[in-house]
Amino acid sequence: MPHGRKTYDGLGSGRNPRADERGGSSSGENKIDKLITSTRAKANAKFIDDAHEEESGADRYLITYADLITLLLGLFIILYAISNIDVAKYEKVMSAMGNVFGSEKFRIDSSLPTPFTIKNDVSVNPMDLLKQELNDIINVNDLTNSVTIENNPRGVTIRILDDILFSSGDAELSSKAQEVLKLVSGIIKELPNDIRVEGHTDNIIINSPQYPSNWHLSIARALNTAYYLIQTEGIDPDKVSVVGYSEYNPIADNSTPEGRSKNRRVDIIVINNAE
Repeated sequence: MPHGRKTYDGLGSGRNPRADERGGSSSGENKIDKLITSTRAKANAKFIDDAHEEESGADRYLITYADLITLLLGLFIILYAISNIDVAKYEKVMSAMGNVFGSEKFRIDSSLPTPFTIKNDVSVNPMDLLKQELNDIINVNDLTNSVTIENNPRGVTIRILDDILFSSGDAELSSKAQEVLKLVSGIIKELPNDIRVEGHTDNIIINSPQYPSNWHLSIARALNTAYYLIQTEGIDPDKVSVVGYSEYNPIADNSTPEGRSKNRRVDIIVINNAE
């Protein structure tokens, strides 16, 4: 006879132990999934931030590169601007050369070749410019018959015949000589070059109480010329030297009157310091 009590196996309450067990397992798995998802999200965010930072650092060279390109562009513009010589630029250069050569303004004659007609030729010889300026002075003042300019390895020679400088057999400068020397000194007195004054005579013997020989006469003429340049025109005496050659350095034949007149001269030489 069956008893009246019922066997209580835990099912009477409507709960399923297996379901409770499964439910507990599912809740744990959800927590783990959330933790994994959160960790992955943080890792992805850090990866993206690192990628952005790396990309930003990699582009920093563009700033320096852009600055370099800008500077190069400016340099090429300047080079292009100075490579095209026009009249205005030429006048400025000639004015600068005038400051070097002691002349406030270099005259520009369009009929004469300029030292800048050959492109990219920066090796302009200052001696050639000096010779050109001195020739302009001579032509303007109508001195071509008495003054000549020569360019030789020693430098630029300003050759002045004695008929414009001195009276016959004398070494005293004439008023015309002083005018000529004033024009010449205006060009050469600011030059850094040494200046050599040379006196010359013909082979006609002179014998006077003041000048016993042609040596005395040639030296006296060179000395008086140099002294005028120093004392009156302000040329630095440290740069000036005086030489007398008498009749022993002729440039023409002494057997003719024309040749002797060419030999009686004073040479003012602007020494080429580069030699």
